[in-house]
Amino acid sequence: MDDLIPDKSINIKGLVCPYTFVKAKLAIETMEVGQILEILLDYQEASNSIPKSMEAHGHKVLDVKKINDTDWVILVRKDRE
Repeated sequence: MDDLIPDKSINIKGLVCPYTFVKAKLAIETMEVGQILEILLDYQEASNSIPKSMEAHGHKVLDVKKINDTDWVILVRKDRE
């Protein structure tokens, strides 16, 4: 998945649930179907809850990767309006 280039990136480090998902949902709503959203976060619970919530809303989670001791990157493709 390293070859994917996101169409939009958001940094939600420092936020906790439910604000992490709210920010991610607002970001993906502004995008076109098929575009990829990159989410940078540092809240472990959100690294699990955001992918589940995005899939429940009809989007495709392409990757969830821990990039260092405190941070994760999630890639989500918008699959529906």
